[in-house]
Amino acid sequence: MKTVFIVDDNDTNLMAAKLALQGIYKTYALPSAARMFALLKKITPDLILLDVDMPEMDGYQTIHALKNDPGYNAIPVIFLTAKNDEISELQGFELGALDYISKPFSNPVLVRRVESHIETDKLIKQGQQALRELHNATISVIANMVESRDKITGTHIERTQKYLEILINELIRINCYSDEIQSWDMTLLLPSAQLHDVGKIVVSDIILNKPGKLSPEEFELIKTHTMEGERIIDLISEKTHGDGFLHHAKLFAGWHHEKWDGTGYPRGIKGENIPLEGRILAIVDVYDALVCERPYKKAFSHDEAVKIIAEGSGTHFDPKIIDAFLNVADKFYNSLL
Repeated sequence: MKTVFIVDDNDTNLMAAKLALQGIYKTYALPSAARMFALLKKITPDLILLDVDMPEMDGYQTIHALKNDPGYNAIPVIFLTAKNDEISELQGFELGALDYISKPFSNPVLVRRVESHIETDKLIKQGQQALRELHNATISVIANMVESRDKITGTHIERTQKYLEILINELIRINCYSDEIQSWDMTLLLPSAQLHDVGKIVVSDIILNKPGKLSPEEFELIKTHTMEGERIIDLISEKTHGDGFLHHAKLFAGWHHEKWDGTGYPRGIKGENIPLEGRILAIVDVYDALVCERPYKKAFSHDEAVKIIAEGSGTHFDPKIIDAFLNVADKFYNSLL
């Protein structure tokens, strides 16, 4: 059963709307925006019926707060109001309301309007999910085609995506860089990391699969995969007008080999001037390289890899992210079992 929040400071209006919708939807009658936000921490409704004229925090302020919070901005909102002037309606629509229902309302009209918007929202989300699945499948195939040229790294892309999710979740838990991370759409960010090595498509197979340590000249060619990755993603963006997925993909591709002290490549940028995506993936990428065997080296044990990464805190890696990594390093290891 779908869930509807009814938010109104008038008890009569609350009960009238609740009675009209009961038996059809699971309803919560809430006398203020504050009560609504408290309940949102536990329950995500399928739709919110929101009064405009309320004390302390009115409907316009409430919908503004909802639409500016990544956790709540997708919830459909319909205004229940006695206001019927054009300026008030336009203000509500500009803030993100789907519809206005005038008070006093007819029960059948209320039910039909709520039903219509919930069904429309369901169809939209189904369509978005189908497109997202197609999008992710296409990117996965491209990334795996690039990876298949590199016989050395194996399932590097799959592993790094798992590590990335573990590390980001820990950063959120310990409230580290959480303001920036909370603005990320994880359904876009995590799959976008698959393209971090897409620039290797321009690097010779001979160099990618050399059974030994690279010469300085060969390493310089390998280093070009960062900027080439950015260039390829830019070409895709030009054809699609860009989106959040490609924004993250470009940052992963171009910045995951930068170092905290400025000695990385391709730009030699230091500290928090390196985008957060690059600073996080740097740890994930190095961990995977350490624990995997290469023709020129044996695989390090998990404990050895963690020790090496910890020693890079403040030089190679962001110290704050290293602290988060050390909290969950065992989860990296367990994800491989």
